[in-house]
Amino acid sequence: MTDDKHSPITGADLIAWGHRPGRQFPTLLAEAAQALAEGADRDTIRARLERLIPAPLAHLSLQDEGAVPLHVNLTASDPDEEANLQAVLATMRDVLRTPTVTAGAILPDACPAGPLGTIPVGGVVAARNAIHPGMHSADICCSVMLTDLGEVDPKAALDAAQAITHFGPGGRGPDERLPVDPELLDAFRANPFLSGAKMLHLAQSHMGTQGDGNHFLFIGRSAASGRVAMVTHHGSRGPGGLLYKAGMEVAEGFRKRLSPVTLKQNAWIPADTEEGLAYWEALQILRRWTKANHDALHQAVADRVGAAPGARFWNEHNFVFKRGDIYLHGKGATPAWTDYAEDATGLTLVPLNMAEPVLVVKGRDASHALGFSPHGAGRNWSRTEHRRRLGALTPDQALAAETQGLDIRFHAGGVDASELPSSYKPAATLVRQIGEHGLAEVVDRIEPHGCIMAGDIPPFWEAKRSRR
Repeated sequence: MTDDKHSPITGADLIAWGHRPGRQFPTLLAEAAQALAEGADRDTIRARLERLIPAPLAHLSLQDEGAVPLHVNLTASDPDEEANLQAVLATMRDVLRTPTVTAGAILPDACPAGPLGTIPVGGVVAARNAIHPGMHSADICCSVMLTDLGEVDPKAALDAAQAITHFGPGGRGPDERLPVDPELLDAFRANPFLSGAKMLHLAQSHMGTQGDGNHFLFIGRSAASGRVAMVTHHGSRGPGGLLYKAGMEVAEGFRKRLSPVTLKQNAWIPADTEEGLAYWEALQILRRWTKANHDALHQAVADRVGAAPGARFWNEHNFVFKRGDIYLHGKGATPAWTDYAEDATGLTLVPLNMAEPVLVVKGRDASHALGFSPHGAGRNWSRTEHRRRLGALTPDQALAAETQGLDIRFHAGGVDASELPSSYKPAATLVRQIGEHGLAEVVDRIEPHGCIMAGDIPPFWEAKRSRR
């Protein structure tokens, strides 16, 4: 008969000793059982496992304004840029009061992206042991991929891409879906954030889709080699939106317990909790899904035009990256260190606008940018303000004036004026500031032949009204 000092240790014992329930429990129980088998008593085992008890969840207050360093890599050169810079600084000052945050940076493409206290586009926030879903946004893993198509006709490549890609809301119908790796779907099923029926349906129906807004499919020619290249820009689509919603709900629960004074958009999930570990894993699975989404479109276009693809690489810019116990949140910011991921090549992509080249750059891991470089051009004013500035010009007239000689197509609707080159910051200004602030080295330019975007799609309620 087993005496009390050597009786089996259960999960209830672990909880009584101060351990929080989670995925680590099987490991702890196995370690305890092994120690019992080796003759240790319960008191010895309890003392041995105490080192693995996580620190208590502390109640945290906002940090004082200015207590956290902010690195500014944006130089205002005109009144519009100055107004934009002041708006970005105002929102970042509130972001950096979040208790978990250790540093912040803004890049040359920075612009506000929501209510005051929301991380801006072109913003980077470092947090210790914390994942902030609101800082990667609903467009999780928004990313850019390039494939070298070689010596093909750029118009034929664009025609093939238009026939294959899918822009606009929703996914592909059952008869036009692109295959999803069964092992990837198994990874969805094994993660508590990704295992729902709706999530699995979207993971299949949204494969090979690009969405709307500023997402695009671009065909151009390398200035360095003369070879044709295809570039796509989109994120994790419906699966990302669902994960973001679930992550924000979990983070809000922690916010209410840990720091009710923190802004809701800056709520966080402690990274060492069961929820934090599962959420981090879910982000990595969605990264795999998003890369597969890009890959599927690129390979289908290459096959249709009979290309023998050369180099293919990609990078994300709405994501969370880990260095030690620091979680780096890039909202519209691209990691610029060479080993940020196993598939990192040292090269990243910076699109400017539909009439300008896509830059191929080598990052410089600048400490004053927390290791990041810009993801694109950014804006100095809102979409509404841009439309006002067009004055009497129609979107079609503005498009013709701003993209002469280029093949610009809107896949699912009319011209989207908010995506015209004039709606973005001047490309030359952004390129100059990348160099002035030492953020990256431009090694190639993919000169534009043309691109496809979603277009100005009427809201779904207008489409319903027109069918009545």
